[in-house]
Amino acid sequence: MELNRRTVIAGAAAAGIAATALGTTTSAAAAAGAQGASGRKPVKEHFGTLADGTKVYRWSLENGGTRLKVLSYGGIIQSLEIPDRHGRYANVSLGYDNLDAYVKGTTFFGATIGRYGNRIAKGRFTLDGKKYQLSVNDGVNSLHGGAKGFNTKVWDIEPFTDGSDVGLHLHYTSVDGEMGYPGTLRTKVTFTLTRHGDWRIDYEATTDRPTVVNLTNHTYYNLAGEGSGSIYDHELWLGAGRFTPTDSGLIPTGELAKVKGTPFDFTRPKPIGRDIRTGHPQLVTAKGYDHNFVLDKGVTARPEHVVTLRDPGSGRTLKIFTDQPGVQFYSGNFLDGTLVGPSGHTYRQGDGLALETQHFPDSPNEPTFPSTVLRPGRTYRTTTIHRFSA
Repeated sequence: MELNRRTVIAGAAAAGIAATALGTTTSAAAAAGAQGASGRKPVKEHFGTLADGTKVYRWSLENGGTRLKVLSYGGIIQSLEIPDRHGRYANVSLGYDNLDAYVKGTTFFGATIGRYGNRIAKGRFTLDGKKYQLSVNDGVNSLHGGAKGFNTKVWDIEPFTDGSDVGLHLHYTSVDGEMGYPGTLRTKVTFTLTRHGDWRIDYEATTDRPTVVNLTNHTYYNLAGEGSGSIYDHELWLGAGRFTPTDSGLIPTGELAKVKGTPFDFTRPKPIGRDIRTGHPQLVTAKGYDHNFVLDKGVTARPEHVVTLRDPGSGRTLKIFTDQPGVQFYSGNFLDGTLVGPSGHTYRQGDGLALETQHFPDSPNEPTFPSTVLRPGRTYRTTTIHRFSA
């Protein structure tokens, strides 16, 4: 019998003894339960200093058995620790142990992405009859907001407690013309850890001129623990009957292709590595999965369950809920063994995966895709919830 992590923690708190799951005593789970429903007040510490003298801070949060560390640089998730079925903690997010590696890096580990998550073809789009040229940083295309996107900015952070929840409000103002985007965009991203250990992200933005917005988070997951090896044995379910095929530059062709009968069918849980080397042309082009999945639910008023990721070895499970119409599934295809994580191990191809909730890639140029246009007087709002269990 496998016990849910919340049941283990709650039982330990109520009984005042070490929790036991699968016959294994877990002092870590007991400590988490004893922490109480209100969690711990966020803790701030100096993480490093940028070349211009700007100090970067790391904020540590803990609630409901989940531990989160967030950098003011890039709004980056530097560490995400959750217990396995025996209550043993591991950091399940890829990243670095120093600021310099994040500044030099090109992998977007854990970063808050903006103004526009994913790719825009040739870095160009037309809005209200006016053409805009963006920063190009992925061949001829613009990726994740350009060369100096939100992942490179120092965010203003304020901690909060709200009843039994704890969290951080992150603020950044992107000026008119930054990376080629029109309008001054005022952005607020809220990270919340609930008493149940859920990690919730709420995005908000307003603008003084029409612009395009597509905010997301780029955490790379390995539920066995970062630096532990491949994620190909992780089992993935996606609530998506279609995906958007891409050209050689990984720009969607505009087609909404059915996943049935292809390696892109995750409508029933299967190991990620089962079909990744089948020779399907789309997998060859991307060197694995790097595709937008069209969620069956579409855009919804509230977050709905769209992803389940499970590591059979540890029992750790991640469920993702979102109100967005798409999820970009990236299987860590370009990790090449040259990057070293906090564990001291290198990251190779397939050692982590990203599941980015968002609107579709290149949507400013594809009229059949859901719009990413934000206009003055309106507020961009979207929510994604990450729920962990074992």
